[in-house]
Amino acid sequence: MQSEEIMYYIAIDLISGIGSTLAKRLIAYCGSAQAVFTTKNNSLQKIPGIGALLSKEITSQQVLRRAEKEVEFIRKHHINAHCYTDDSYPERLHQCEDGPVVLFSKGNIDFNRNKFLSIVGTRHATSYGQAVCEKIVGGLAELGQQAVIVSGLAYGIDICAHRAALGHGLDTVAVMATGLNQVYPGCHTATVRQIIEHGAIISDFTSDTELDRKNFLKRNRIIAGLSDATLVIESKAKGGALITADIAQSYNRDVFAVPGRAGDMFSEGCNNLIRQNKAALVQNAEELEYLLGWEKNAVQQSIQLPLFSDFSEEEQLIIEILRNKDSESIDVISYRTNIPVGKLSSLLLGLEFKDVVKSLPGKQYLLR
Repeated sequence: MQSEEIMYYIAIDLISGIGSTLAKRLIAYCGSAQAVFTTKNNSLQKIPGIGALLSKEITSQQVLRRAEKEVEFIRKHHINAHCYTDDSYPERLHQCEDGPVVLFSKGNIDFNRNKFLSIVGTRHATSYGQAVCEKIVGGLAELGQQAVIVSGLAYGIDICAHRAALGHGLDTVAVMATGLNQVYPGCHTATVRQIIEHGAIISDFTSDTELDRKNFLKRNRIIAGLSDATLVIESKAKGGALITADIAQSYNRDVFAVPGRAGDMFSEGCNNLIRQNKAALVQNAEELEYLLGWEKNAVQQSIQLPLFSDFSEEEQLIIEILRNKDSESIDVISYRTNIPVGKLSSLLLGLEFKDVVKSLPGKQYLLR
């Protein structure tokens, strides 16, 4: 994608009061990110969720100047920008309604590789938690599972997971709660340099973002959405790791937890997840491999869907978009087919009646 196009996506993401879901709807209604800033105020106000205040901020175009500076920053520092309509954008995040509009990354990794596992836990990891983390990550490597380990670069279990992956020759992805112009905590800078060589650091925050507690919670949705499953290793009864687990569950992703000793403060959260049937109990890499269906002898079959002559040209186009995807959002389908959302909804409903397309939560669709 050209720098000018990227600038418009970044600008939309910078508009205060417009989250990821509304931003995608806005782009879909206008036809492109650039068109958002050329659409007249009266037309913008008619888009559901926009209204007078947001339309005024869009037409003032102040965010475009901030976005232009951000494009200069990412170009200067060789940072990749993945817009949600790009092929390089993580497919797993496409399945999340609130997946970021733009994802910044530095490193060299295919985000659409098989086998992404998020590992999260307390910042105050005990020797037990660190040992279990090392054992599970090392075990996956010994089993020949070239899984990508995803975490949040925080103290405790997060940094333990990143370092265990690097130590055992696995790629790892660190999801930042800041822009990519800074590392927090700063003592993990040396590890970040290694991660860039053997994975990537990623963020949906721009370089002018100040460190803020709420950004860590926002970051958790990417940790949960980027992976096939989330593994919790040690957590208090309340904590960020449990929030990540809840988000993963809302995305229909597998959640696992390592059990701990009864009454142990840093195992209470994991034990509660297991007791409440919110997570499957996992003690080692072999159990994880089995529960995820990653065994080497597991055979994956691809289903070929024939094209039928009774499909209209627009229906054929929708099918082609969905053919090689696990699922896709209605906004992305609209963007790629150039079919307005209103008309597209009717076409997708018709394909559902024909038992060709299945709708999922969050306005996602997949081929049956």
